[in-house]
Amino acid sequence: MTRDGSGLAGPLGRRLLAAFVLVALSSVVVLTVAALVGTDRGLAGAQRAERQHVAERVAAEAGRAYTGVGGWAGADLDAAQAIADAAGARLVVLDASGAMVWPGHGRGHGMDGMYANGGVEVAVVAGGGRVGSVRLTFPAAVAAGRPVAWSWVLGAAAVALAVALAVSGFVVRRLTRPLTALADAARRFAAGDRSARARAEAPGEVGDVARAFDTMADEVVRAEAVRRRLAADVAHELRTPLAGLQAGLEELRDGLREPDVERLTALHDQSLRLGRVVQDLADLSAAESAALSLRPVHGDLVDITRRALAAQRPQLDAAGLRVETDLAPVAPVLVDPDRIHQALVNLFANAVRYCRPGDHVAVRVRAGNGVAEVLVTDTGPGIPADELPHVFDRLWRGRDAAGVAGSGIGLAVVRELVTAHGGTVTATSPPGGGTAIALRLPHGTHTPGGTVAPTINEEMRR
Repeated sequence: MTRDGSGLAGPLGRRLLAAFVLVALSSVVVLTVAALVGTDRGLAGAQRAERQHVAERVAAEAGRAYTGVGGWAGADLDAAQAIADAAGARLVVLDASGAMVWPGHGRGHGMDGMYANGGVEVAVVAGGGRVGSVRLTFPAAVAAGRPVAWSWVLGAAAVALAVALAVSGFVVRRLTRPLTALADAARRFAAGDRSARARAEAPGEVGDVARAFDTMADEVVRAEAVRRRLAADVAHELRTPLAGLQAGLEELRDGLREPDVERLTALHDQSLRLGRVVQDLADLSAAESAALSLRPVHGDLVDITRRALAAQRPQLDAAGLRVETDLAPVAPVLVDPDRIHQALVNLFANAVRYCRPGDHVAVRVRAGNGVAEVLVTDTGPGIPADELPHVFDRLWRGRDAAGVAGSGIGLAVVRELVTAHGGTVTATSPPGGGTAIALRLPHGTHTPGGTVAPTINEEMRR
């Protein structure tokens, strides 16, 4: 197969074409043989019927000649002979005893050899009784219609085979061209060409495979971009505090500054910033493996939300945000309370980070239809529509977040923790501004093994 997919020289194309040709040829051969045999038998049957009809006409004419003179002696059989001659047959007339009366007399009984060579015998009836018989011997020539029928059948078989070959070639090209394009794109992609795509339009599963490859390639490119951005963001987050620490320590080492409380406090703040970045990365790693370390217990999502909100309330107040709560009386869940507490704290911290002073933050908890939901909405600047699909990606901070502190890991941690509990988390942002993040968890009454899990208070007493 050619590299551009336009030919059939490849192994798959050759095999498919050979298989199609074999099937088409077999079908044409079988149908041709069946048509020829059927045509031959049909023509032979028609020929036999025609000969029988001629023999019956000759017998009828011989009967009239017999009746006209009251016997075979003196009977005029010329009219019967004329009918036989017109059909190209040889006529023999026999009397009731089997003696030949036409042509001539006394030539013995029957001339069976002549009859055995394809003759037809019909009784001659006169006066209500059988008075003899006529035998017609026809030449062994092939019927005139048989060559015509064979020529048509063979011509139709040739046309059918040509059409089958053309269709087979078309189908093989339709199947192999996208596969060739896909293989070529895969080779180029593996060689480092990240723009390589199959972009093959094909019907059915072949087209699905080509489109799946293109989607996979897009995701790989996006993941690589995220990894590059991760390295750049982490380097940026680490570079500034490290540079500050390095400069401050060099000043202290060289005696340019006294190690007073103010200077040491500034250096300590830089170390804390470093610690936050490292802790964010550690939190993300722990969240990604949360399913392996969950300790689910029966609890109330309202209580967990209230505790997380209390833990984050000083930061919310310091940011000048007005908090409204609407907590259901009870929302029973089977969760690891520490992990869900961490996810909720990250949601509230995200509101602190991106909302403006004076914005409202509403926290609502609802339960019903087998789901417990925490809805955190704010009146902040919102999220552009093209960025919404990426808000839970690692290190995604958006175009307008350059001046916002943080590493962009918080919401990624939320998604990993909620997913580990079998729940979902979604974000919406209307065009006018504001953001709503919904965290949904399934109701739980038993552990997967069927035993009742401990309550949160029992777990804390341990």
